[in-house]
Amino acid sequence: MFQRVFIAAIVAGVVAGVCAFGVQRLRIIPLIQQAEVYEAAAAEKHAQDHAAHDPGSSTSEQAWEPEGVVRAIYTLIADILAGVGFALVLTGAMALASLRGFDPSWRHGLVWGASGFVVFTLAPSLGLPPELPGMGAAELGLRQLWWVATAGATAAGLGLIAFKREGIAKGIGAALIALPHLVGPPHTTGAAGGVPPELAAPFVSASIVTAGLFWLVLGATSGWLFRRLG
Repeated sequence: MFQRVFIAAIVAGVVAGVCAFGVQRLRIIPLIQQAEVYEAAAAEKHAQDHAAHDPGSSTSEQAWEPEGVVRAIYTLIADILAGVGFALVLTGAMALASLRGFDPSWRHGLVWGASGFVVFTLAPSLGLPPELPGMGAAELGLRQLWWVATAGATAAGLGLIAFKREGIAKGIGAALIALPHLVGPPHTTGAAGGVPPELAAPFVSASIVTAGLFWLVLGATSGWLFRRLG
């Protein structure tokens, strides 16, 4: 069973990661590159203002950032690693369900993938939408905490709704899904870097659509491979 889960996760993760990378190259990365221009201009203005108020201060060296082919390779590797990691979670859940008589297929995998999209992308994005470089954001630790809590509560809530027949359990599941949004995400405290709304809105929609494609491919491929390997 472990070999079955591992092989299915590796192959499905690579396939989904490559698909996501292709869409990112076409739709998302050009928007990020445009936003980085505004971010760099805002950083340069801040440095000039700081130097004007403190002439004796020294300008720190700019950190190295990958560009061109190197950046594309890093992005592809990150997408594949994310795909394999999420595929391990997905195929592991399928393996546990198969012990209770669940017979996976690519169609069932689509449902599992859609659930993963809701848990890890859609629900957190309702409070913390994807952000371009230079956009104002809350403190990183608070964002991470809210994201983890939202994903965990959504996963638990969907599990109760899908696998429990009792009405009280389904009600608890719905309450768990709503709870993080009733509490609310952390408030933005950082200053925006001048990124125009005409870049931010397409980036949010493109990121969510790409994540949806990623999860559907991941789920369908995982389900198909899990059955084939069995």
